[in-house]
Amino acid sequence: MALKLYHAEPVANSMKSLIPLFEKGLEFESHYIDLHKFEQHQDWFTAINPEGQVPVLDHDGLIITHTTVINEYLEDAFPDAPALRPNTAAGNARMRYWNKFVDEHVMNFVSMHGWHRMVGVIARGIDNGEFDKLVERIPLHEQREKWRTARSGFSEADLANATRKIEVAVAKVEQQLEQTPWLAGEDYSLADINFYAHCGMMVDRMFPEMEISRRNPRLVEWLDRLVARPAVQKALAMPNKTNPALRTFTGEVR
Repeated sequence: MALKLYHAEPVANSMKSLIPLFEKGLEFESHYIDLHKFEQHQDWFTAINPEGQVPVLDHDGLIITHTTVINEYLEDAFPDAPALRPNTAAGNARMRYWNKFVDEHVMNFVSMHGWHRMVGVIARGIDNGEFDKLVERIPLHEQREKWRTARSGFSEADLANATRKIEVAVAKVEQQLEQTPWLAGEDYSLADINFYAHCGMMVDRMFPEMEISRRNPRLVEWLDRLVARPAVQKALAMPNKTNPALRTFTGEVR
């Protein structure tokens, strides 16, 4: 049964689905999509995913999109591989609670800062006419507007609100890790991977003023344990063509 993953750099959404493939020991074909060249909006790729976004999982021709769905699909499709769900009613509920929290209350706010700091630089470096052509090829209205906003700059009020949301999330995770070693309880799960990919792997670098190392010792210890996992190391070693000058924050350009 052949697996293919269309993905970008090992951060954010792409990282979120790369890690489970390595954790479960599943062989897959890696198809790197160069977001900096807007390959995700080219006709050949939108024929695979009409939304023009990565990652995309192709399992023997069955196309699965959206990372939380992809990761749960892998759990269902490969029950004999190492589990990344607690697989009890209570444990799965806790895991899905945290996934919902990250998807709805963390991801977009970290992403806003990434787009402001990185994508805005890319967008402003494109000539007006060429930029308009590129934006018109983006299938989703919300993504077209996000590119335009990144080019002009996000408002200080929106960025301040995003920072506040991230501070709340970090405090919430720290509080949970006072009670359990992993977010969903005693076992490492998709919830840990989700928070790591969207926030944990970059929050200290993006927001030094939060003093994560001093104020959130349990989060730091959790991060050290997670990054030490061989599967995470393999995911981190995947291709990354981000311009080194833009790696103050290594975000995922869509």
